[in-house]
Amino acid sequence: MYAFLVTLLFIVTIGLIVVVLLQSGKSAGLSGAISGGAEHLFGKQKARGIDGVLHRLTIVFGVSFMVITFVLGYFIQ
Repeated sequence: MYAFLVTLLFIVTIGLIVVVLLQSGKSAGLSGAISGGAEHLFGKQKARGIDGVLHRLTIVFGVSFMVITFVLGYFIQ
């Protein structure tokens, strides 16, 4: 069970790194920081296309990484 979880954690880690690197930048410099704050305050439309898919995959990989890490920490003790 431990070896399976370590292997799964390795795969999830590589997937998380790849997905984060594939995402495009959300803001550019000071003007992006100002407009990004306005979008956060007033809300913005959901991302469509590949950006939306990458965003959802990032969430899935991130949550999976945390859960697997906590489970492995429990088994080590």
